Amino acid sequence: MVNPRLHPRTLDAVKEKADIVDVVGEHVVLKKKGKEFVGICPFHDDNRPSMTVSPAKQFYFCFSCGAGGNSIKFLMELQRQSFGEVVLELARKYQLPVETLDGPQQERFRQELSRKDRLLRVLSLAKSWFQDQLRSSVGVEALNYLMKTRQLNKGTIDSFELGYAPQSWDGLITYMNHVESISSELLVEAGLVVPRKSENGFYDRFRNRLIVSINDRQGRVIGFGGRSLDGSDPKYLNSPETELFEKGKHLFGLDKAANAIRKADKAIVVEGYFDVIALHSAGINNSVAALGTALSSQQIKQLCRCSDSKRIILNFDTDSAGIRAANRAIGEVEHLAMQGQLELRILQLPSSKDPDEYLQDHSDLDYKVLADNSPLWLDWQIDQILKDSDLSKADHFQRAVSGLVQLLGKLPQSALRSHYLQKVAELLSGGQARLALQLEEDLRNQIKGQRWHGRSSRFALPSETSLRERLEAQILRLYLHFPNHRACIRNELRQRELEDFALHHHRLLWIAISELEEKHIGATLLESISRGESNSQQLSEIELSKILLDKLVADNDDSLSSTLTRLLEPDEFQLALIKEPLLELRGTLAVLERQKALKRCRHLIEAWSGQRLETLETCISALIEQEQKHPNEKYDMELRIDKMFEQLNIEALNFQELYYAERKHILYLDQQRCALSNAGNETLTA
Repeated sequence: MVNPRLHPRTLDAVKEKADIVDVVGEHVVLKKKGKEFVGICPFHDDNRPSMTVSPAKQFYFCFSCGAGGNSIKFLMELQRQSFGEVVLELARKYQLPVETLDGPQQERFRQELSRKDRLLRVLSLAKSWFQDQLRSSVGVEALNYLMKTRQLNKGTIDSFELGYAPQSWDGLITYMNHVESISSELLVEAGLVVPRKSENGFYDRFRNRLIVSINDRQGRVIGFGGRSLDGSDPKYLNSPETELFEKGKHLFGLDKAANAIRKADKAIVVEGYFDVIALHSAGINNSVAALGTALSSQQIKQLCRCSDSKRIILNFDTDSAGIRAANRAIGEVEHLAMQGQLELRILQLPSSKDPDEYLQDHSDLDYKVLADNSPLWLDWQIDQILKDSDLSKADHFQRAVSGLVQLLGKLPQSALRSHYLQKVAELLSGGQARLALQLEEDLRNQIKGQRWHGRSSRFALPSETSLRERLEAQILRLYLHFPNHRACIRNELRQRELEDFALHHHRLLWIAISELEEKHIGATLLESISRGESNSQQLSEIELSKILLDKLVADNDDSLSSTLTRLLEPDEFQLALIKEPLLELRGTLAVLERQKALKRCRHLIEAWSGQRLETLETCISALIEQEQKHPNEKYDMELRIDKMFEQLNIEALNFQELYYAERKHILYLDQQRCALSNAGNETLTA
């Protein structure tokens, strides 16, 4: 569309109506700070709030990249649109009259603007028709369902504009065509009817369904949700995506909940329409629902605009689909939650009930108490990792530790991470204080590794995968067939952090070995041997190969048998080649450790290259500004510039130091391998 010249009255009206906090807040989570708001700047790679939004001045400014301006400038920069396009979009949003200066274009332009108005009118007429059907004789069954099964009163039914679509293929079409003179093509655009595939004509999208009106923030109907009354699939059917209705941009009930969210300073997000309706019916009006999709970051930003504390409680179902939805929602905003930009909590109701079911047997006060005591998202995810785990079993324990390390590794190095490390160590230790301290240290080391090792397979070269498989197989072969060295092998693996076998079948074999050894000598002694605190030879007395072979036969696991049998029953030639088991072990471990170190280097190079280095000029400018604010204070300017440069670039400098340390470690491993190789040759010569 060619944008016509806009009348100054339209420009003034848009500028007056488009509040800077409202506009920026749709795209950035803003947090109140004094008389202003702060948030993460969207115009550069910002990792802490550097954008300030001033309601008094109707102006935004980023102190890091220098971006600034009014509401219109913000949208022009963010959406890459022209001045005219932004003004027209804002005029539509705030329902402002648009006046133009170009006469010939004016009529065409007004026709385009009125298309959305026509769609809104069609949807409003459809809503009224659905409501009339609910109150008529054809809607008796649907009304009984709402009032008796759902226990909703007339006030709630009217407030949420509930209706009924009769069991008819053309009831709505006939009414719209003949009574309201609405064309079928416009009904298709509104998502109310569907073209027939086999012949000309159309049919109603919603049939024999309870109808729930979906409104935008201004309370205008933009779509519908229909619940099946006869058990037909799908149980819930939404309007399709239209020019007005985009599921990821709207929240069901937000038009009614916005003021209550501001008053309670928190929002409750549930899964279904009737969960929201039941909560509002019980007086819990600060609740909304996603529209059949995972909660998006855009929807969460809308909620944050209604709450000063940015507190959001997710109350999804406790089934697998609900847990997945909660995890997806967490993934959308966890970076904001970690920075303290919002407070995200997870509420799961007892007995696996949804809010609608729960409120039929409990009071609104019971629900509010549970909501107020709901755990933070991180505590909930920790519970999910540990749920159904028997920590006395080695594989369960290892799986739990792996999940916890991955979760806590996302946290920045801070008191918060230390708090959660201590918490999970206590949970894993079963209340044993000494073990909890050791576990906390182990977890801390693993998290450091998870953050800096570059263990991801994308940092491995193709040739390294086959090499790692040979190296891991050799370690397991030594462990199985040279029993006198098992304690030493375990201690070496622990010290070098190489117990996590990368190949799936190797990892399964190591877990099976550990379970057998725990059964024979106990978990405490096995852990003591791994740490090098005990030189007990009890491990050498266990016939691992025989027991494991018997287990393979009993399990009849063909997928593992062929791979593991070669390790459990090596030929005599393979064993004869191993003259010095400990030298062989340390040489193998050195190569394996070197491979990991190279992967870490690649990871660090990639991470370092993505860092944004602050210049000395930035540091000097910031310090001069501080000096002007406090002219009487004395500074060692050179020292302060160096210190500020280090603070601003601490991440990049850390990457450099870590990379340097890794290169030195690789050099040490190469020297170690050469020394071991020479020692082996001397032994053979002797």
